[in-house]
Amino acid sequence: MEKSKEEIANKASGLAERYEKECTGCAQTTIAGIFDTLGIENDDVFKAGSGLADGLGLSGDGTCGALMGGAMAISYLFGRERKDFKDMMKPMKSYLLAKKLHDQFVEKYGACRCYDLQKSLMGRTFNLLDRRQFEEAIEFDMMKYCSKVVGTAAKLATAIILEAREKEKTGKQST
Repeated sequence: MEKSKEEIANKASGLAERYEKECTGCAQTTIAGIFDTLGIENDDVFKAGSGLADGLGLSGDGTCGALMGGAMAISYLFGRERKDFKDMMKPMKSYLLAKKLHDQFVEKYGACRCYDLQKSLMGRTFNLLDRRQFEEAIEFDMMKYCSKVVGTAAKLATAIILEAREKEKTGKQST
């Protein structure tokens, strides 16, 4: 029996959440959850997500790494290829799907900047590059909060991917 889109998205969420707790690196754990669920193997995309944790380079000051990881998975599947680099319209699908992910994420959390999410979810921010604050974050169980955000980003991105794939199939059948 074929799994429903919701079951597949929930699987991606669960895997990503588990990976975040075990391995950390919100962009990579989101990508891993999505890719493992969809049977995609691409170490280059996974590796490219490694510097995006905690709002880019552990800065806290950029977009949530989980959201960026979800957008990377979407872009990998629907983005412009190098051969089409000069075609400014080619990446439009990935733009629109990534925007949809952004909007759903912001609707859920009220923000997409890492420090804003930390403040909202945990009541404070952590500078993970500072050893003392890093230890405080571990003691505070920051991973519990971040893993939920990662799971949500993976679930939202996977649902968007599955919906877009379905539309592609139906579009091709009706032509």
